[in-house]
Amino acid sequence: MRLTMYTDFSLRVLIYLGAKEPEEISTVQEISDTYSISKNHLTKVVHELGKMELIETIRGRGGGIRMKVKPENINVGELIRKTEDDFHLVECFKSESVSCILSPVCRLKGALHEALNAYLAVLDKYTVADFISNKDELAAILFNRPL
Repeated sequence: MRLTMYTDFSLRVLIYLGAKEPEEISTVQEISDTYSISKNHLTKVVHELGKMELIETIRGRGGGIRMKVKPENINVGELIRKTEDDFHLVECFKSESVSCILSPVCRLKGALHEALNAYLAVLDKYTVADFISNKDELAAILFNRPL
């Protein structure tokens, strides 16, 4: 299973914002510069995270973004289910017509479904808080703060 850049960027934004103090405001440009990723891509991600009501967007002068939901309340498995649009590991996972002649008797797809469910079950055990428990180390890297 490979996560899309969209999901990767979503997780990075939440880790970045979660590593800050709750009242601190960040900008998309600041996050883009820190991670050396496209501001345009990040803007789309931030917009969607706002629509999911995970982050708060503040408009106007001095505006930006910050966490709206506590990191311990953001389940990673749930987030990935919302940000990934394709869990079709193989063709037969799609509901449309399947061209594989093995599909009616295939036992591989059952094992792959099991593997996908196990993958998501592991991610369900984590929250964003689990990934920011080393705030001092993250702050040193993300915000150039001394340890």
